[in-house]
Amino acid sequence: MQRVCEGAEGERGKYLTTIFLGYLVLGAVAGVLAGLLGIGGGLVIVPMLAFVLPGQGVEGVHVMHLALGTSLATIIFTSISSLRAHHGRGAVRWDVLLKITFGIIVGTFAGACVASMLPTRVLKAIFMVFLYFVASQMLIDKKPKPSRSLPGNIAITAVGGGIGIFSSLVGIGGGTLSVPFLVWCNVPIHHAIGTAAAIGLPIAISGTAGFIWRGMDVAGLPAYSFGYLYLPAFIGIVCASILTAPLGARLAHSLPVSRLKKVFAVLLFVVATKMLLDVV
Repeated sequence: MQRVCEGAEGERGKYLTTIFLGYLVLGAVAGVLAGLLGIGGGLVIVPMLAFVLPGQGVEGVHVMHLALGTSLATIIFTSISSLRAHHGRGAVRWDVLLKITFGIIVGTFAGACVASMLPTRVLKAIFMVFLYFVASQMLIDKKPKPSRSLPGNIAITAVGGGIGIFSSLVGIGGGTLSVPFLVWCNVPIHHAIGTAAAIGLPIAISGTAGFIWRGMDVAGLPAYSFGYLYLPAFIGIVCASILTAPLGARLAHSLPVSRLKKVFAVLLFVVATKMLLDVV
């Protein structure tokens, strides 16, 4: 009996090691793509987790909640790194960040609570539409024209709330929404990107807190979950992506990024279509 138990423990250990190595690979890919193409890690992490978790025996009803919560948690670390880099170049508009942060925190936390009540099927549909939108933007490469100044405190708080809610629903750091908004408000593009990187931090912290809180008493979550945060995926992705993101940034100076973005956009269309088939 003891040998049987030891054998079972050994097999379980090998299984967990294999899973962790898989998440290291996922983190490495996400880091390279983030550095190379300037995309948020959530755009890669969420669909990959949505495909991988069911293979680990995770119940379908929890898959997207774990994918979103874990993605937002990884963004805490990537946004800190990005924020420091942009701040060093004077590209963060701290005045804008201070004005929008309250709306971001409230909206993201509320969005996480709403997302936790939606079925995986609905969350997949929302993320699928988001992927189609981002892929289309990459192919068209159309940027908003600066046409107005930044709104007042109430309006910018409301905008922050909207960005936060949607970011929670799709597990991203909000750059896809905040950069176009800031450019539209006549913020120079490099300041818009730097400020969006800073905005990603309160989004990630507030969204992660919401998903952890809402998932604490949920039954049927896999082992090593902390609410809707799946720790093996979180640790593996963070460890690898921190190391490979700088590699992606270096490759961006030697590879045809504009062409690669179009290739990646096609890949996003494929991923979104796969999700569409799953939903249907």
